Amino acid sequence: MVMVGEASMKLDQCFQKMKMEGISIKEWKDIPVELLMRILSLDDDRNVIVASGVCCGWRDAISLGLTSLRLSWCNNNMNSLVLSLAPKFVKLQNLILRQDKPQLEDNAVEAIANHCHEVQDLDLSKSLKLTDRSLNALAHGCPNLTKLNLSGCTSFSDTAIAYSTRFCRELKVLNLCGCVNAVSDHTLEAIGNNCNQLQSLNLGWCENISDDGVMSLAYGCPELRTLDLCGCVLITDESVVALADWCVHLRSLGLYYCRNITDRAMYSLAQSGVKNKPGLWKSVKKGKCDEEGLRSLNISQCTALTPSAVQAVCDTFPALHTCSGRHSLVMSGCLSLTSVHCSCILKAHRAHSSVPHPAH
Repeated sequence: MVMVGEASMKLDQCFQKMKMEGISIKEWKDIPVELLMRILSLDDDRNVIVASGVCCGWRDAISLGLTSLRLSWCNNNMNSLVLSLAPKFVKLQNLILRQDKPQLEDNAVEAIANHCHEVQDLDLSKSLKLTDRSLNALAHGCPNLTKLNLSGCTSFSDTAIAYSTRFCRELKVLNLCGCVNAVSDHTLEAIGNNCNQLQSLNLGWCENISDDGVMSLAYGCPELRTLDLCGCVLITDESVVALADWCVHLRSLGLYYCRNITDRAMYSLAQSGVKNKPGLWKSVKKGKCDEEGLRSLNISQCTALTPSAVQAVCDTFPALHTCSGRHSLVMSGCLSLTSVHCSCILKAHRAHSSVPHPAH
């Protein structure tokens, strides 16, 4: 094992302390818990799992000290692995179970809910085999969830998502991208009613939601910073107007392929920025333009938009860029918007124009 930097120094300090106290290590079981946890913090999760089987002392120490576990490397038998680990690692707070091929089944998630009650960050993305049973178990067993990734989980129903929000009220980050059957206006209404602390929500390609759902979300989740509505083909300007009015902290908005969006939506965003402009430009002067106002906007394939409306948004939010290498205003597929430019390009043009020609 290669140990470098601060971690290596801390381990050296542990060894020195042991020498001073007359502690000697003759067997594996003699390693103090403090030193063991420092060693394991430098290793990958696979070796930590192996180490937990060395002896009962190690297993107990790891189960009490391990708070983060990533099992995405497991290409086979992840379900069995989770079933065996869940009762051991009861202090887990972060658990990453993203899969390249579907492995997890409901009984594994139920085991997590039954034993790992302190989980806050859970990634179940691409778990195509999971059903509503899993969500119901998490609702009762893991009420402290603040970050939940269910992207690509196509077997959940909107009823189950809505039910889980009644118990998981601490959610701040929720990814439902591609959960077509699980996301409806009913789902968004439940999120708005129960998850008032939500800051980031991905609804990409959830084609069943309409303005009613997004407006319920906007009214109920004023702390939203990031919202992805890419591919939500039914929404119109009403959704964006509601977000502009109620979600004043919005920093990133994805509207890719939302072809019912028109200039009215853009002007509503610009107007919301004008209302908060004193604070916005104060941040800009401090070099913190990314802390206030929109800093990312994707309007690709929104072909009904005109240059004047989009330019108004760009002029209002100085963190939106169209210049090379800083494309935070994405407009691909909108040929009519080629004349829209951020302030960087305009400043560069003015600077170039102010340089005297050699002939003068």
